[in-house]
Amino acid sequence: MYLRIMNCKFLSCVCITATLLVTQTLHAQKATSPKPGQATAWSRPAVQKNINRPKLVVGIVVDQMRWDYLYRYANRYTDGGFKRLLKDGFSCENTLINYTPTITACGHTCIYTGSVPAVHGIVGNDWYNRELSRDVYCAEDSTVNTVGSTSNAGKMSPRNMQVTTIGDELRLSNNFQSKVVGVAIKDRGAILPAGHSATAAYWYDGTTGNWVTSTYYMTQLPDWATDFNSMKWPARYLSQPWTPLYPIETYTLSTADNKPYEGPFKPAVNPTFPHNLGGDKGTPFKSISSTPFGNTMTLEFAKKALEAYGLGKGSVTDMLAISLSSTDYVGHQFGPNSVEVEDTYLRLDKDLAAFFKYLDEKVGKGQYLFFITADHGVAHVPGFMQENKLPGASWSEGKAVSDLNKLAKEQFGVEKAIEGAGNYQLYLNYDAISQAGKSATDVRDFLINTLLKDPAISNAFPLQNLMTTTLPEPMRTMMANGFNRKRSGDIQFVLQPGYIDGGKTGTTHGLWYAYDAHIPLVFMGWGVHAGKSNRTMGMTDITPTIAAMLHIQMPSGNVGHVIEEVAR
Repeated sequence: MYLRIMNCKFLSCVCITATLLVTQTLHAQKATSPKPGQATAWSRPAVQKNINRPKLVVGIVVDQMRWDYLYRYANRYTDGGFKRLLKDGFSCENTLINYTPTITACGHTCIYTGSVPAVHGIVGNDWYNRELSRDVYCAEDSTVNTVGSTSNAGKMSPRNMQVTTIGDELRLSNNFQSKVVGVAIKDRGAILPAGHSATAAYWYDGTTGNWVTSTYYMTQLPDWATDFNSMKWPARYLSQPWTPLYPIETYTLSTADNKPYEGPFKPAVNPTFPHNLGGDKGTPFKSISSTPFGNTMTLEFAKKALEAYGLGKGSVTDMLAISLSSTDYVGHQFGPNSVEVEDTYLRLDKDLAAFFKYLDEKVGKGQYLFFITADHGVAHVPGFMQENKLPGASWSEGKAVSDLNKLAKEQFGVEKAIEGAGNYQLYLNYDAISQAGKSATDVRDFLINTLLKDPAISNAFPLQNLMTTTLPEPMRTMMANGFNRKRSGDIQFVLQPGYIDGGKTGTTHGLWYAYDAHIPLVFMGWGVHAGKSNRTMGMTDITPTIAAMLHIQMPSGNVGHVIEEVAR
């Protein structure tokens, strides 16, 4: 009886509550009902009738550009180059490479795929292949041939890259109507960014002085490219010595011109201006890559490609992927504190200003989406560090491997216990270890313990134990992102901060430290509001941001995130 009464009371409460809710809803609807024809949140379409996109996407990778170069020479930059980028663009000030090794091929692949070596497979400029018992180059392809010269410089393709690029996805989005072209002095700087389905990719053959491609893309060099080659631009650029753009005494942001830790141009004895590279010094074909004129030539070739393919002139978005390689060659030879590097960036600033003006005229200001970044940074020259009482030194991987193999033979009787090395990793020779009747684990641990005795080594460990080895962040994540089970080695070693794998002159890159991993990233043009952010972002975030702005799918191996501040 009690339950029956309670049930009746409960039902009465439910009915009263429902009546009140309906009444309130009706009043609310009456109060907020739109006038005829007035749009509401519910009546707005989920997708805009017309998706706005830029006419052209232009990406420039400045090879080996440290983030601080945006500001280090700022007082000497013109208004139309780097200053325009920072004034009109959105700068992602704290963009970091989120994998190791910080090397050219990995960087160019990551920028245009949003992926990491663990996924996209490009674990270095080259890596040891156990099946072939040799190093393989990231873009090598024996099934294709050179187009544009008689050398082997064109036996290249993107087939070693295991994922799609943003250019591939752009072409997929409209049944391959978009055109995507890659241009760089370095083959890997043109091929990997352009992607698998690229309309074309062109690079420079230093043995002939010609711009070339491969039969992966075409069977004959276009007339416009042949005409460009016939102009003999390398000889023209280097007909006069490379001298400083301004009086040399004004280069106060750099060290003195004559330093023993800088590398001279052969056959010169001293690494000082002027640098005579043409004329009686022989063919200047290859040497132009190590001067700022290599960047100038690359941008001129890119302009010809833009015009020849009609990029930005069609009804769909096109893409031009440019890599400026000469900054890397100059940086390796002279180091980031040299007069040569400062002069290279002052000249690049002028080249960029001219290129932006060209794009404004040919494509239309505000009609192209532009971004600039780098594939990696660079360490200071060890000699410079020691000269200024800063930590750093040179170390030789080749010597270390030779010494380790000798010790392993003495200890275990194993011939060539390390069969390959590269990208700060060692590859064990399992066949030789097995034939000697020894334990691979024992040999591996011996090699690691020996490495750890070297003052240049900060850490060494088995890559299969990466996730259980005590490592700080972001080192652990960067190394995990760089580990590819089928292409990486067995032992990872890490050099001390400021140490490089190199000789007495010049410098290099490849480690997880900020000087190698902190890169510039500035977007400018179509859809971009001026501003900056100091939020930490990853190199992998570039491609998904572009994909979001273009309303297309991210590449197949993407692990990055959209930069909301840019793609809003």
